[in-house]
Amino acid sequence: MKFGEKLSKLRRDQNYTQEQLADILGVSRQTVSKWESGGAYPETEKIIRLSEIFGCTTDYLLKDSVDTEPKIDGEEKAVTYCISGFSVKERKSEKTVFGMPLWHIGRNARGFIAVGKSARGVIAIGLAARGVISIGLASLGVFSIGLASVGLLSLGVIAVGLLAAGSFAAGILAAGAVCTGIVSLGAIASGDFAIGALTRGKYLALGDNASAMIALGFYDDSVVVGTLFSALENWDSEQIKQLLDEIVPSYLNWAKAIAELFL
Repeated sequence: MKFGEKLSKLRRDQNYTQEQLADILGVSRQTVSKWESGGAYPETEKIIRLSEIFGCTTDYLLKDSVDTEPKIDGEEKAVTYCISGFSVKERKSEKTVFGMPLWHIGRNARGFIAVGKSARGVIAIGLAARGVISIGLASLGVFSIGLASVGLLSLGVIAVGLLAAGSFAAGILAAGAVCTGIVSLGAIASGDFAIGALTRGKYLALGDNASAMIALGFYDDSVVVGTLFSALENWDSEQIKQLLDEIVPSYLNWAKAIAELFL
């Protein structure tokens, strides 16, 4: 078996993509592709590195006559690489779930549980993370937490989701310093139903400075502009609910019910 064939088999057996292997070695994906196709051959330093990654001898990699696959002991392998001067251990489970490693820690991690600079998995943690549960500076997932996050449930400085909370939030239900949504709760809030300090709503706005069809102020000196109804401080909650029943379409009854909690 030729070197390229051995390298390709080892890589696939250990669930590495060409891009992941290239990142660990500090080369391009095209370089790894050329090695595997026989179009190029790595220098000695890279050969030694590959033997460490795959837990095999250099003889196995270099000699066509040595065809016995290496036996790798234990449930994991550790590969060291550097990110911004820091030494990081790459670790990866040999056990797989639906074709993915049970867990993977590395620069470009892909696994059921993935932790890395770039992470993708059911549970993903990284600078850039994608997963059902995603935590990272930039995160995408069903449950997403990060500096910038997108998900069904999203928490972040900048958050976008079905339910979004953050300094800047956009969602069906949004809460934050500046937010927009069908139901919006924040210092500056806009939406069909807006509650906060400075609020702009379609049907209902509650705030110190509020504008909507129904606008309500928290204090006597609040500024409210209601095209249908406006009131300050001690409004009649039942009267407001009756008005909302008249103007809010039935498909927004769920949102109206949430907004009425603040009346």
